[in-house]
Amino acid sequence: MADPRVEALNEKTLCSEEPAKASPQGLKQKQPERRRRAKNQSESFATYFPRVLKCVHMDLSLSQLTVSVLDSFVKDMFERIAQEAGHLARSTRRATLTSREIQTAVRLLLPGDLGKHAVSEGTKALIGYTHRQ
Repeated sequence: MADPRVEALNEKTLCSEEPAKASPQGLKQKQPERRRRAKNQSESFATYFPRVLKCVHMDLSLSQLTVSVLDSFVKDMFERIAQEAGHLARSTRRATLTSREIQTAVRLLLPGDLGKHAVSEGTKALIGYTHRQ
């Protein structure tokens, strides 16, 4: 969850700033600034597990060990799916990974009904994402 102080600061600065004037040098646009991670901060899915659990079961919580195990599991599955999708893309001589390669990789990696349910949920999520945009 975002820090409310940062959100309030962003709202104040966004609302109070005057529009930027065009530069005399032409139509050069500023590139958006990228946020940089601290060296000791690694990528993690750990912040999402409690959020999703709260949507499903309001009264349950997760221990730190459970979150750590889930994070390791998700990272491992992500790597396996990406690797398998990469192999599929290379075998078909394509340079781009599409949802089709990801879907096939999931079907190959997850056994039986688990793979079918994962593909179904992924398709549903993809449709919801594209519909919102």
